[in-house]
Amino acid sequence: MYVAVKGGERAIENAHRLLAHERRGDRDLPEITLPQISEQLALAVDRVMAEGSLYDRELAALAIKQARGDMIEAIFLVRAFRATLPRFGATEPIDTGRMQVRRRVSSTFKDIPGGQILGPTFDYTHRLLDPQLAEGFVPDEPAMAAALEGATPRVTDILGRDGLIEPSPQGEADRPVGDLTREPLSFPADRDLRLQNLARADEGFLLALGYSTQRGYGRNHPFAGEIRFGEIEVEFFAEDVGFAVPLGSIELTECQMVNQFKGSATEAPCFTRGYGAAFGQSERKTMSMALVDRSLRARELGEEVLAPAQDEEFVMSHSDNVQATGFVEHLKLPHYVDFQSELGLLRKLRKEFADVQGNEELQEAAE
Repeated sequence: MYVAVKGGERAIENAHRLLAHERRGDRDLPEITLPQISEQLALAVDRVMAEGSLYDRELAALAIKQARGDMIEAIFLVRAFRATLPRFGATEPIDTGRMQVRRRVSSTFKDIPGGQILGPTFDYTHRLLDPQLAEGFVPDEPAMAAALEGATPRVTDILGRDGLIEPSPQGEADRPVGDLTREPLSFPADRDLRLQNLARADEGFLLALGYSTQRGYGRNHPFAGEIRFGEIEVEFFAEDVGFAVPLGSIELTECQMVNQFKGSATEAPCFTRGYGAAFGQSERKTMSMALVDRSLRARELGEEVLAPAQDEEFVMSHSDNVQATGFVEHLKLPHYVDFQSELGLLRKLRKEFADVQGNEELQEAAE
């Protein structure tokens, strides 16, 4: 640490006070509140919850405020807090087919059971700055359609009934699900761990990898089978009563990607799957996740692994922004001894080089 630097611990304490001062900003302006962050910066809160692996809007808003809007720092804060919490069990698997859908689009079929629901999205807006927002503009109340309730069939289920897409891989009921928050990564990794890793992965990293697969760095020809966003109830099996009880509802985005088909001498060609899911309204994240998930299935589908997005060790070892931040930002810490050692070695090598050059020049002069 920098305690050996002039000023020592007092300098560090003052740096903390300076950070708090800068975080507060102009005292003539009202301080931003957590409900304001949660309601008006909702997508930022969703990202912090997803990559922080903790569904709590208030804590995510607090982390964003404390981090001065630095998203990765906020994710780090949420992860650190999450590590202090006791774990008393696992919820029942959620059925996204029973989601109360607020947004649902498919690029594969125009007419789908339940219909396309545009919902809240930037997709149809002009990418122009709106000066009205700087003036406290209050929009008109929208015409709100009721969220779809009950079972809403997925587009991939429609393809599955006709055998046009591979069956959804079924997990073994008695097999425990891996937990990368408690066990170190090892390779090869099963799909449950890969999906956990991708759900927590940095959105920008996944976006770049997903884009690379579309440009030919990996076998991927995707169609967005369905993207849905809404609320879904989470249940926990209570042994005391002998049945599952609801814990509450969470907002979730799910993406089912329909990818290029495959076949063999014994199996008819069919489409393959890519999957993504994340807390909140996280469409770009889940689409990228689905693209990379499909690429990481290369070996199990008998495809040659050639591109970074197909290499699970590359993807999983570099996707975590908290871990990446630690490795990059540790370079700011003192490395005086290491550098002096390198500096001494460099000077020694340069001296030896100069001596050799000098001897060669003398030898040439003598000849």
